[in-house]
Amino acid sequence: MVEYLLRLALLLPLLGGLIWGSLWLTRAMQTRLAGQPGAGRHLQLVETSLIAPGVKLAVVRFREREILLGMTRHGMVRLGEIEAPETPSDTAEHG
Repeated sequence: MVEYLLRLALLLPLLGGLIWGSLWLTRAMQTRLAGQPGAGRHLQLVETSLIAPGVKLAVVRFREREILLGMTRHGMVRLGEIEAPETPSDTAEHG
């Protein structure tokens, strides 16, 4: 019984450390792979809105266009598209 408790006392902190390390590594890799928003990326999520459980509306910016998407659990549908208005950050980059 004492041997079991000693093994448990050794392995539980080791297991907790491995779990914490894997979560930390996952978060670090996600931020590194995602990069800065808008930096060299063509697709940008502008806004989402939950309409009903499992139903969302999303506005994405792609190649100077804003596209309205309807999303359900079964798929995605393009509902509309317009020219993307210039934002203050766009004018600061060009001017």
